[in-house]
Amino acid sequence: MKLIAPDYYTKFQCIAGQCRHNCCIGWEIDVDPDTLEYYHSVTGPLAERLQKGIDERGKTPHFILGEQERCPFLNQNNLCDLILGLGEGSLCQICRDHPRYRNFFSDRTEIGLGLCCEAAGQLILKRQEKTTLIVLEDDGKEEELDVPDESLLVWREKLIELAQDRSRTIEARVADILKAAEMTIPERTSSEWADIYLELERLEDSWTERLQEFKHTDISHTFPLDTPEWEMAFEQLLVYFLYRQLSFALDDGEYEGRVAFAVLSYFMIRDLCRTRAVLHGSVDLDDLVEIARQYSAEIEYSDENVEALLDALFEE
Repeated sequence: MKLIAPDYYTKFQCIAGQCRHNCCIGWEIDVDPDTLEYYHSVTGPLAERLQKGIDERGKTPHFILGEQERCPFLNQNNLCDLILGLGEGSLCQICRDHPRYRNFFSDRTEIGLGLCCEAAGQLILKRQEKTTLIVLEDDGKEEELDVPDESLLVWREKLIELAQDRSRTIEARVADILKAAEMTIPERTSSEWADIYLELERLEDSWTERLQEFKHTDISHTFPLDTPEWEMAFEQLLVYFLYRQLSFALDDGEYEGRVAFAVLSYFMIRDLCRTRAVLHGSVDLDDLVEIARQYSAEIEYSDENVEALLDALFEE
């Protein structure tokens, strides 16, 4: 079995207290059974805090969020008291993994970094090199690749190749990807798409405000964001969504829909950047990173929201 990752994966580093959107704020964090057993064995200054800071009454134990929905172990410097007191090995599975995600195939596990993390967004969206996949681990055991897995991986490789064809504009590449998937994005106005997104579950008030701005702003005359810098950033965005999202088609059968969702996500993030340009007079790649972070957190991490958008892509 192999462990596969994008080539930028090994360069990721958490920025801890410097993070403006701390992943220990606003998220309910479940505690896995092995870590919970370890926490029960802890003695010393943190023992009582662990006992009071975890709700074990329901089916899934989780940390009890405090004021402003902060993890009870996130201190005033936005650092983790568990790491400071017990070391990084004391973290539960979710905290150890985030913002990493994993997708599973018959002969490999693929790992990546979610754009919901601003440090990951900076790393992914500002790189200029084409993204390639590398082998992080290989136990030497040859696993047979299932036919559906192999077909999807071959198809995804073709789509990523189209996304990285720098002889064509990014818009032409997007058209090629949709053509390869035999899909189109339903023709809706910005206001209509905004309404669809506003009907979804939302986490941050600022995301609601951003969608409202998009709904009420005319972006038809703003600049097209077609400089080499933006073209490369949008390429990375497309490759990210194709790499992460297509594997889910093995479970839900939405092969064409997952491609269309990747393209829709690109369109929305691009047009939210245009909206910012109209309202603020300028937009840069830091804005793109923030908008992509919000989009990923609000949409990708909610199965219900993704399913609703997949349904919207097939509605006339």
